Formats: sequence, C-alpha cells, structure tokens
Amino acid sequence: MRNVVDKIFERRLAGLFNSGERGVLRGGRKGVEKESLRVSPAGDIVQTRHPAALGAPLTNENITTDFSESLIELVTPPFGETWELLQYLCDIHQFVYRHLDDELLWATSMPSALDGDASIPLAQFGTSNVGRMKTIYRHGLGARYGRIMQAISGVHFNYSFSPRLWGVLEDINQSKQSQQSFASEQYFGVLRNYRRYGWLVLYLFGTSPAVSKSFFAGRESTLAALDGDTFYEPYGTSLRMSDIGYRNKNQATVSVSVNSLDEYVRDLKQAIDTPYPPYQKIGVKVDGVYQQLNANILQIENEYYSFIRPKRVARSGERPTKALQRAGVEYVEVRALDVSAFDPVGVNQNKLRFLEAFLALCLLRESAPIGLGEQASLDANHLLVARRGREPKLMLKRGGRDFPMQDWARELLDAMQGLCELLDHGESARPYTSALEQQRAKIDDVERTPSARLLTEMRQTGESFFHLAQRMSKLHKDYFLGLYPPNERRLAEFAAAARESHDAQARIEAAENSDFDTYLGHYLAD
Repeated sequence: MRNVVDKIFERRLAGLFNSGERGVLRGGRKGVEKESLRVSPAGDIVQTRHPAALGAPLTNENITTDFSESLIELVTPPFGETWELLQYLCDIHQFVYRHLDDELLWATSMPSALDGDASIPLAQFGTSNVGRMKTIYRHGLGARYGRIMQAISGVHFNYSFSPRLWGVLEDINQSKQSQQSFASEQYFGVLRNYRRYGWLVLYLFGTSPAVSKSFFAGRESTLAALDGDTFYEPYGTSLRMSDIGYRNKNQATVSVSVNSLDEYVRDLKQAIDTPYPPYQKIGVKVDGVYQQLNANILQIENEYYSFIRPKRVARSGERPTKALQRAGVEYVEVRALDVSAFDPVGVNQNKLRFLEAFLALCLLRESAPIGLGEQASLDANHLLVARRGREPKLMLKRGGRDFPMQDWARELLDAMQGLCELLDHGESARPYTSALEQQRAKIDDVERTPSARLLTEMRQTGESFFHLAQRMSKLHKDYFLGLYPPNERRLAEFAAAARESHDAQARIEAAENSDFDTYLGHYLAD
C-alpha cells in the first residue's frame, strides 16, 4: 500500500513541477482567528463587558467574542502573503490594547485563574433574535460541557488553495468534473489526510503541556503535579487537544465522515436532529427561559469539535452545511494550534508557512476513504501525541501496526521537501524550506519543541504555569504598546469599523419582525 501511495504523490508532484507554472502552489489565501482571555493584572478572568471601543461583537468582522464576554476573538481577512497576515494581526493587537486599560490578553491556550463555571460570563450579542440565539447556544455549551472547557483559547488557520492550482490538478488527474465539484472533492481529501497526519502538528506546535490547578475546579485529575499550582503531563504537547480539553468524552458519540461532502452533511444533520437523553434532562425552555437551542446531540454544526473543518462563507442567516451544499468547499479551517506564549500574536511566520506546505502534502497524497476502524485508530494517535508526544520511542498505529512516531514524522517532512521548493519559487531566502528545516530540528531534538520549552522555562525560573503565563502576558502588552511608529492609518480603520458595527447591530435590532421562538424554529428547520 505504501508504495502505491508514494507513486500517486510522486506523479502529482512531478505534474506540478512539469506544469510550466513553477509558482503554481503559491497564491493560496490565508487568514487567522486568534482567541485570548481578557484578564486582570492579577491574572483573574475579568467580569467587565467587551469594551465598546472595540465594536459590537455581533457585527464587527475583525474583533468579536467567542464563548465568553471575556474571550476576545481577533479575525484577519485572507491574505496572499504570510507577512501581510502577521502584520495585520500585530496591528489589530495594538488597537485592542489601546482600549483595554489595565487588562491583559492571556498569553496561553489553557486559561488563567478561574473560580469555577460561575466566573466565566457568557458572551452577549444584544437583543436581536440572532444575537439571542448566539448567547443561548453558548449557555447550552456551558450546560453540556462546563464553561471551564470553553475558556480554552486557540488559533485557527484558514486556508484556501489558489484557483490556478485547481486547473493544473484537473489536468494531472484528468478530471471530468466541474471545478467546484473537483475542488470540494480535493478538499475532502485534505480533511482525511489531516486526520491521518495531523498528530504531527500537535508534536511540532503544541504549547499546552501544563495547566493551572484551578482548571479542574475540585474535579479529579489524572495529571501529575509539577508544583503547588500546576498540573502537567511530563511528555505532553497539547492538553488543549487532549481528552481534558476539546477531545472530551461528551462528543465520543459523534462520528462525522469526511469521505465526501454528502456524507459530512448527512452525519452533521443526523447529530443535530437526534435527541440525546442527558441533554433532554437539562431541558430546552425551562420556566420560560432557554437553557439550550435543542436537546439533540449537537445544537448546531459549530458544536462539533474537529481538528479541521471544511468551510464556505455563509450568506446572512444561512447554515454552514447549507452554504457547503450550495457552492462547495471554499477553504479549510485548521483548529489544532495552541496559542503560543513565545509569540506576541500567538503564532509566527514559520508555523504558518509549515502549515501551508503541510496542507499541500495532505492535498497531493492519496487519500482513501476512512472506515470506522481506521478513524478510531487515528483518534487514538492524536490523543497519544497530545498526552505523550515527547515520550522516547513513542509508537503510533499505522495500517493496524505499531510504528515509531519519529520515523513517521521524518518521512512526512521528507515528503514536504519538494512542496517547499515549489512554494519558495521566486524567493531567494527560501522561507518555506527554512520553516521545514526548523521543524526537522524538533524531530531530532525534542527539547526544541515549544511544549518542552515551556516546561524547561518553568523549571529554570521556578514559576508555576500561572505565573509564567502572567509574566508573558505582561511582556506582550508592553511589546504592543511600545511599537513605534504605530500604523495610524490601520488603527483609524479599526476605530471606524468599530463605530460602524454598533450602528449595524442597532439596524438589525430595529428591523426585528418576529418573536424568538418563531425565529429559532425557522433556523433549526432550515
């Protein structure tokens, strides 16, 4: 099987090299969504409202909130170049910090000091039906999984391949499909291979091997104690993506196929339409107050936690699955990145360049359908790397057999060499090859991984996880407020967008013409 896979990949790669368009892999569009908890200087999650100067979270496309009123989400538009994306992210942080007074943005994925679920305020989106639905959905998440899990932050990487690439690949694959159908099918190949190889992203970039004890709020933990306030996994990479984070047991019943767009939509729809007894016990509307949107396995599509999602920009009021069915996959959203305490904006150019090349690998490699048995083994691999990824001689399941993780990782990076050369076309600095070499160093020396680096720093300074994250959060604030000269033109654009977002929310609320029960019924029936 392995030789067949390699031959298909080599044929496609050779086809790209021989296409006469050496820059054919360039031109992909990339964007980032970065979440951060707002905390006090003492490191406590704040109870203040989302600052009005940052705009209305319902209608501001670039600065919004995620689960909590205290959980800011910064969203970039798509860019062609990684440096443009990072510059925008830097500018938006600078704007936010000008309106935070003494508050900080927490520098890590795992949250700051928490005082149980009650200390995490739900995000508020105003009085419109769509705004109320967003808050009720979050109330439902809190009731189902606990609010503490929802206070975990992450970085999502949005990526679309260049339209020019689809034309070249259609020729190589001798496709007879429409470009929309062809592109969707290829994106689902990416999703399947990301499920197969995505554990590598946790090893290379996981930055959450430790957590403050307040995260468990009196619940039992299987983690070891590092100090009086820190639990950790000695060989862990990403507790955020482990079973104490987003891979929790509550969603073990959810199985969503990525073998085709039709199967993906079918499985999500089934989960949204299937009642779930534990959620039925919570109730939907209790004494006239909504507790959740429904009592089914999933309230809506976004509740399904996955490492990577197929996406299309939806029209106003359109459900994500309807948008995919209408016009196919537009881009993928990689959701497995931890917020990096070592990067002021939570992410860096080398990481994003590597991910771009890694997604190209997932695209070009053969991507057979995934059966239930294989899916269980892929899930186990991800969990193993999240909890024990730096363990010497760690073995993963590959083709039903144990296989050394390090050997597999080296094999994947070797396969990316030619892709990075294509992505470097026209650039003498060879930034993609350089990004690849940095990741190779982490395979050869586990101490270079950010998860090992975080634990080493804690041991050297004697800091708990909380105190290290608090110190880094303050350093990041000083960095952004000290940047000179600031990009005043862009800061003015953010301020204008914030003002306009308040007006836009007011218009939505003024135009409301149905009661909430009717609105929700229509939305869920669509």
